[in-house]
Amino acid sequence: MKKILTTLAALAALTLFTATVAADPISDAMAGKFKGTTVTMTGPFVDNDAVKFNEAVKDFSTKTGIKIVYEGTKEFEASVTVRIEGGNAPDIVDFPQPGLLAGFVKKGKIVDLNKALPASIKNNYIQSWLDMATMPGPDGKPIMAGVWNRANVKGTIWYNKKAFDKAGYKVPNTWPELISLQNAIKKDGDTPWAVGIESGAATGWAATDWTEQIMLRTTSLQNYDKWVAGTLKFDSPEVRKAIQTWSDIWFPDGNVYGGRKSIATTSFGDAPKVLFDNPPKAWLHNQANFIISFFPNGLKAGEDYDFFNVPAIDPKYGAPLEVGGDIYSMVNDRPEVRAVMQFFSSAQSIKTWIQSSGALAPQKDVDVSWYANYIDKKLGIMLRDAKALRFDGSDMMPGAVGAGSFWREISSYVSGTKSLDDAVKTIDASWPK
Repeated sequence: MKKILTTLAALAALTLFTATVAADPISDAMAGKFKGTTVTMTGPFVDNDAVKFNEAVKDFSTKTGIKIVYEGTKEFEASVTVRIEGGNAPDIVDFPQPGLLAGFVKKGKIVDLNKALPASIKNNYIQSWLDMATMPGPDGKPIMAGVWNRANVKGTIWYNKKAFDKAGYKVPNTWPELISLQNAIKKDGDTPWAVGIESGAATGWAATDWTEQIMLRTTSLQNYDKWVAGTLKFDSPEVRKAIQTWSDIWFPDGNVYGGRKSIATTSFGDAPKVLFDNPPKAWLHNQANFIISFFPNGLKAGEDYDFFNVPAIDPKYGAPLEVGGDIYSMVNDRPEVRAVMQFFSSAQSIKTWIQSSGALAPQKDVDVSWYANYIDKKLGIMLRDAKALRFDGSDMMPGAVGAGSFWREISSYVSGTKSLDDAVKTIDASWPK
């Protein structure tokens, strides 16, 4: 009899657990079951971004009666660490750096969304987003650590469209075509590339982006993940090949405006401006979509300038997108918090933000007609249709590497004060034990 009762209790617990996982919190929220509750949240959104975030969640709050209180801070990393470690964390945290989130997941501070939200939320993301949200918990077993809510795209090569078209150049679809374009520009007596990696204390990050984009095109996603995790060394054939590939573009005479010696001292924001001189002093610039804010005033997207994705190098690996973005994680598990998290897994949660420009949706349910301008729409379609993607690698690495030795050593290599051998060995030695 005792055995039967134990079995029935176990079945009841399993049924309760299954019901909890399969529940649809957002339906309950829309039915008014959580009216009058408050969900707190923190992240790096301040000023205009904070305004756009609050505008984006306003309709949901009105319909459900759940008040979402967002507190943004410019000192996000230090602030969130103190609050989570001190047991004073908000319900939801927006992590722009998944590497920081991974540390809290290992400590058991983050709720596993596999257990808290319906499995159907996964249908709204391609597998790559789900892969990047999966992190090892305290016992080493993987959990779903968050939902992706806002994204940006890197690996976009910008050009002066009017001058480009007038010169008869064509957008390359393959790496050999890109190199042929580079050589054609040189043959015409011009400089193909504008490159600058100076950024104050953060000098070098632009070179890490090139490394990451080429890694995604010359080796497997699994190797990229191993590299980011520290199990594939910088002093490996795969990483050396990626660095050497962009070195073969940057270092030869006549390839970069100002030459190799100018790259480490040219501001990343100033570098592309020479594309719009008359005539252009350089023709191509690789940077994330935010770079258009550094372009001269008065230019019109799609007419004065345009972009294309860094093309595939090896057809076997294709051209996965390199992305940045925000992953929202749940720290406190209550029904109303689950409902808000489920809401964030849909592009509806950033619809007004998309419409006002400044946000790209990682979710599949985005309506591309929401995008406010030519560039956002083109990027949004690229993101929606991507077969594979990975987050900015240096942002996934421990800070001592991704925002430390990687920046410093790659800058020394570019400036010529260190060899590639010395640079990669020093980066590997800096990896936290």
